[in-house]
Amino acid sequence: MSELSRLSVTQLAAAVTERRVSAIEVTRAALERIAQHDADIHAYLYVDREGALAAAAQLDRLLAAGDVSLPLAGVPIGIKDNLCTRGVRTTCASRILEGYIPPYDAHVVERLRAAGAIIIGKLNLDEFAMGSSNENSAFGPVRNPWDKTRTPGGSSGGSAAAASLALAAATLGSDTGGSVRQPGSYCGVTAIKPTYGRVSRYGLIAFASSLDQVGPLARNMRDAARLLGVIAGRDARDATSVDRPVPDYEAECGRELRGMRVGVVKGIADGCDASVKQALALAIERIAALGCEIVEVELPHQRYALSVYYIVANAEASSNLARFDGMRYGLRVTGEDLRATYQKSRAQGFGAEVKRRIMLGTYVLSAGYYDALYLKAQRVRTLIQQDYARAFERCDVLLTPTAPTPAFRLGEKLADPMAMYMQDIFTLPPSLAGIPAVSVPCGLSPEGLPLGLQVCAPAFEEARLVRVGQAFEAVSGFRPEPPGF
Repeated sequence: MSELSRLSVTQLAAAVTERRVSAIEVTRAALERIAQHDADIHAYLYVDREGALAAAAQLDRLLAAGDVSLPLAGVPIGIKDNLCTRGVRTTCASRILEGYIPPYDAHVVERLRAAGAIIIGKLNLDEFAMGSSNENSAFGPVRNPWDKTRTPGGSSGGSAAAASLALAAATLGSDTGGSVRQPGSYCGVTAIKPTYGRVSRYGLIAFASSLDQVGPLARNMRDAARLLGVIAGRDARDATSVDRPVPDYEAECGRELRGMRVGVVKGIADGCDASVKQALALAIERIAALGCEIVEVELPHQRYALSVYYIVANAEASSNLARFDGMRYGLRVTGEDLRATYQKSRAQGFGAEVKRRIMLGTYVLSAGYYDALYLKAQRVRTLIQQDYARAFERCDVLLTPTAPTPAFRLGEKLADPMAMYMQDIFTLPPSLAGIPAVSVPCGLSPEGLPLGLQVCAPAFEEARLVRVGQAFEAVSGFRPEPPGF
C-alpha cells in the first residue's frame, strides 16, 4: 500500500500545502489504490480519472504561484452518487438516471473544490438512497472490506467502504434515517449526520426533503470534523439551510470531557446482539472514566420511530420521485401514448425497493388515509422531538448503539423488508428529531466485525459530538484497518 494512502486528511492537506508532495502524486496514488482494490468491493460507480488529475495539476500550479492555505489541499474525496457533480454522471444508482450528467455542482461539492479537495469519483449506494445494505443499487452491491460476504450497510455503503479501505482519504454520504451512521458502524469509520439545516441540500437529489442531510465519513474524528467545517453553512439556494455561525469543529479535538453529563436510556440495547451490548457497556465505562457523569434518561416515544419514519419518508419520496417520468432527463421508454410512456419508463427505471416505497407513500397520502396515517405520524414525530428536548435538559450528549448487530451477510435480509428496516432502529429517532449524531467505532465483534457507538447532541451542537467522539476514539484502542488494508 502506498504510504500516501495511509495518511489522514489533515496530514495530506499539510503535506500538499507545504509542497512536500504534489497534489498530482496524491491523486495518482489514490487512483492506483482504487484500481488495485475496488474490483472486489465495488464502492465506486464511476472514477473520474481525467477530471481528478486535471484538478490536481491546477492546484499544484496555484500552490507554486504563491502562499495559499487550503484546508483540503490535494485531498482525494469520494462523493456519493446522489450528489450532483458538474459534467460527471450522477445516477443515484438507478437505471432511471443512467447516463444523466448534471450541469452544476451540489453546494457541498462546490465547498470541497473551493477548499482544495480533489473529487476522485462517484460512490455506490442503495437506489435513490433507499436501503440499509447497498443491495438495492441497480449496478450491483458493495461488499464490506472487513468481510466481503457481508454488507457495508446502506444507503451510503460505497462511501463507508471507500473510507474504510482508503479508496479515498474521506467521503461524503447522505443520511435520511441513518444512511451515513449505520454503514459507518458496519465499516468501522466515523460518520456524522449534521443537524437538519446545518448543511445545504442544494444538488442533493431528494429522497425525503424534511430528513435528508449530507455528512462526512472518515477514518478518524479529526478528519470528519475538518470536512464538516468545510461543507457546513448557509446557502441561499436552500431555504432550509440555517444562517448560523459555523464553529471550528476541529478545535474540539483533544478537549477533555470532565464534567460533561452523558445520557443513557435504561435497557437501550435490549434485543441487540450480545457483542453490541458488551461494546456499549464498555464504551459507557470508558467515557465515565474520562470524568463524565452518566445520567439515565427516557425517550418514551422512540419505539414509534420506525413506523413514523416509514410513513413520513415514503410520503415525501412519493412526491419527490414523481419528477422522474421519462420526459425531461434520464431513461425514457416510449409507449403508445403519454400515459404508457410514463408507466413504462418508471416501471423499467425504478427498482423493487423504490417502487415499494413510492406505492406506500402514495397510499398514506391518499384520500381517507392522509389524516389517519400521515398527519398522525407527524404528530408523533413532534413527540419524539420533545423527548429529546427533555432528555437534553438533563444531559449534554446521549449514547446509544448505532446498529443492533454487526454487518449481516449479503442476501440475508432481502426477503424480509421489516428485518432490514429494523437495522436502523437507533438512527431513525435522531433523524426524525432533526438533531446531530455521529457513529464512532467502538470495537470488534467476536467475528472481527466493527461495531459503532452513536453519540447524539442537541440541534447545532455538532461541536459536542466531535469533542466526545474524539476523546472516546483516543481511549478505545480501535484501529480502522480492515484485512488487507
